[in-house]
Amino acid sequence: MSGIRALLTCPACRGDLSLTWRCVACGARFEAPDGIPNLRLSGDGRIEAVRMFYDAAPFPGYPPRDSLSTFRARAERSRFVRLLDRAIPGDARIAEVGCGTGQMSLYLARADRVIVATDLSRASLVLGATAARRFGISQVQFVETDLHRPALAPGAFDVVYSSGVLHHAPDPRAAFAQVARLARQGGVVIVGVYNAVARLPLRLRRTVARATRFRIIPFDPILRERHHEPARREAWLRDQYQHPEEHSYTVGAVKRWFAENGVEYLRSFPSTVFDDDSDDVFAAAVDDWMFERWIAQLGWMWTLGGEGGLFFTIGRRS
Repeated sequence: MSGIRALLTCPACRGDLSLTWRCVACGARFEAPDGIPNLRLSGDGRIEAVRMFYDAAPFPGYPPRDSLSTFRARAERSRFVRLLDRAIPGDARIAEVGCGTGQMSLYLARADRVIVATDLSRASLVLGATAARRFGISQVQFVETDLHRPALAPGAFDVVYSSGVLHHAPDPRAAFAQVARLARQGGVVIVGVYNAVARLPLRLRRTVARATRFRIIPFDPILRERHHEPARREAWLRDQYQHPEEHSYTVGAVKRWFAENGVEYLRSFPSTVFDDDSDDVFAAAVDDWMFERWIAQLGWMWTLGGEGGLFFTIGRRS
């Protein structure tokens, strides 16, 4: 892919990379089996535990005999996905940090967008690259790297997207600082993490599941939906109920991350403003009242709780 090296750096020293994946500054050499460069440095024990967890069962999976049209139709069930695609310019440079099996990156691969999709799990990346070839998508470069020392050029991206990742990091606050610095000045930063309030229903289901050794998992709509897809059902079960590292946060806590790293808060999705009917997810919310924010998060127990309580916070790099 033309120009992809300019978006990548040596994870050890931030030097430039040659066409043979050698750092021109420190001389470190990297390999790219299956066209996926391995730019990941060894992490601590907790990071390695998360990597091995996803290598054992990549998440989310692709249904058997999936096609590009069915893949896109499935993604477009999400209003947020549709609005995000509409908001991102057709020539944007996008980094997805913690892409898993690459489903968001493959969906956003339209027009002249250039996308670097990174993850620490090679098994997940291989699944995403295989799907890209099957769908005929060429704008996405998959890269194996760790978000704590990402092999991505600081300030190089118009949009930095990281969903379902930071809350599995040993130190999510420090991990966010690494993610935020990848956006250019004026670039957009989007993070999706578990909400501390909306996550409560799943935590209750998980308590029952563990007490019954997973014989009973009450009121989980995703497990019911995937009843006839054992592999995808097992992947959801592991990710939501058996993960070795998990944290959850309120909107206010993520806003503090933004402020600490020079990212102007724009809005959350779902919105915490009662009368906010804007379809522009990159536009600033009309206001930000703490009391209203807490009421909204209580409501998320019903609207988001069935799918794990994930919410998005969107900001612009100052």
